Amino acid sequence: SSQLSSVPLQMLFYINGIYYIFYFLASLALIIYKSQVFSYPDDFLAPDLASLLIMAGFEVLRLYLGSKGNLTEEQAPLGLSLVTTLGSVVFSVYFLVWQTHVLKADVILNTVLLCAYGLEAVLKVTAIAAFVS
Repeated sequence: SSQLSSVPLQMLFYINGIYYIFYFLASLALIIYKSQVFSYPDDFLAPDLASLLIMAGFEVLRLYLGSKGNLTEEQAPLGLSLVTTLGSVVFSVYFLVWQTHVLKADVILNTVLLCAYGLEAVLKVTAIAAFVS
């Protein structure tokens, strides 16, 4: 029997997990910074923080399902991880474009994250195709 799980995908899950910890802490620090330095409407601060926390939940679920699906060579968890990636992409685009104040650091953090999501999605689709055949 041959091994169908993807080593590059598994490595990317690991790297994305580490990067997301950095991303979360940097984004939290940026939100705190922006709330202190800029006029940040009080009714927008809580939704931005809530969005960051919800995104963290999506990220944990996405990485867990993706890693489990890849290592066990099962399509369903990897497919669910692909679906949760779409949710994470929406949150990342929110922080890139629609949040109250977007700094250059936000653009850099979210661009790197979106590139990683894109590469990961391609590898997930490839792995799912290998599992099906």
